[in-house]
Order: sequence, then C-alpha cells, then structure tokens
Amino acid sequence: MALKKDSVVGTMIFIITLSLLCSFMITGTAELLKERKLVKKRDELKRYVLMASDVDIQGGKDFRAIFEKSVTPLLIDIESGAIEPKERVEVMDFDERMAAINPEKSRKLERKKDKARIKTRADQVRVFQVFDENGKLASVVLPIYGKGLWSIIYGYVALKPDFNTIENIVFYEHGETPGIGDFLNEAEWTDKFRGKQIFDAKGKVVLKVVKGGAKEGDINGVDAVSGATMTGRGVQRSIQFWFGTEGFKTFLDKLKASEV
Repeated sequence: MALKKDSVVGTMIFIITLSLLCSFMITGTAELLKERKLVKKRDELKRYVLMASDVDIQGGKDFRAIFEKSVTPLLIDIESGAIEPKERVEVMDFDERMAAINPEKSRKLERKKDKARIKTRADQVRVFQVFDENGKLASVVLPIYGKGLWSIIYGYVALKPDFNTIENIVFYEHGETPGIGDFLNEAEWTDKFRGKQIFDAKGKVVLKVVKGGAKEGDINGVDAVSGATMTGRGVQRSIQFWFGTEGFKTFLDKLKASEV
C-alpha cells in the first residue's frame, strides 16, 4: 500500500527520519571538532615544551617533526617517582587538570605542605625528556603551577642534565593583573632564571625570587619585579612545591641515580 506523504503517518515518518539524520550529522560534527581540539591542544603542548627546552622552532620549522624526533613524554607516579608504562598518545592526551580534581586520581594536600596553594595534586604527572641530535639527554621539562596574586600560574621548567640547573622557564597561562603580571611572558624576566640552581648541596630547594634584586653571583636568586611582589612570590612557591618532596624530588633523584 502506497504511503501518502501528507498523511499523519507520512508526516511522522518524515519528522523521525529528518531528526535521525540531523542527530547523525551533529554527532559527526562534534567528533570532528573534538579531534581538532585535541590536535590543537597537542600542538600547543609541543610548542611550550620545545620553547622551555630552548629548541629552535622559529623560521617556519616543523615543530611537530622536531618534537616527535627529540622529545619523549613520560607519565610518572609522584609518590614513587616511577615511570608509568603508557603509550605515547595516551601520555600526550593525559589531562592533568582533570586528574587533579578527581578524588580517585589525586590527593588533598596538607595546608603546611601546600606551598603552591593548589589544594589537591594529581597522583600522576606528565614530564618530558628532550634529546639532542646525538640522542643524548639535553634537558628534562617539568610542569609547574601555583597560586599567584589573582590566579593560578601555569608554566614549564626545563632542567639541564644535572637535574638542578635551569635551562629555561616558560609561563603559558595566568590571570594576573594586566600591565603588571605581564612580565611572566617577557623574556627579559624569564631569562633571569637561566643558569640558576634550584637545589643546594644537600638537596634542599633554595631557589628564590628576591625583592630588591638578587646579589651578584647568587646562583639561587632571581630578581623580583617591582610592584608585582605577590606574583613573583607565587612563582617562587610553585617552584618550591613542585621540586620538593610533594612534587618531582623523588623522580629527579631516581633519574639522577640512573645517569650516574
């Protein structure tokens, strides 16, 4: 029996068919946008890691190819310092922020130990080993974040193979006072971290941002910026936290022992 298009049944079938078609189109578009978002996120991550490790990606160089050739991403367990056996893609797509607020994948920090003022810390963190053209370890790039004056400041610190001397530092996200906190993104200030040492001879974190300026020859001091004391102090506290026993200290000790 032929179905009349203008009948109630015909109209309902048309509506249902159109709805299903639109649903499939929306789902497909959402998946496509999700993948594009992931690609963009990965590209931003690759750029920041390479910038932190002082790898030249200027002049239209293929930073993706450089990253794939030179960088090994690792997922580590903070407590034990052990490297988790994960696939490269899985490590690259690991969401540290979501892990930090997931009670099953993080832990609440004691107030006295929470120098970065982040309240919770993920059990696992993503780090990066960067190798030179000869396959020799050139630096280790580690993520840091902590409370500034108004916001959480996010960045990466690259350490030289002695796992103490700073190669470079990059800050990529913050909400500090415009016109004042902007120094976080200026090489004029971040360059002051180059060559500074985080630990003393006993392994204690001693790097500091010095109000009024660090003394000449101070290998642990970085000049503070006038008018931005709290922001600079937030950076100092973040480094003190993430390179202490609550952060990367155990991992770095193991890494250093394996290099001896």
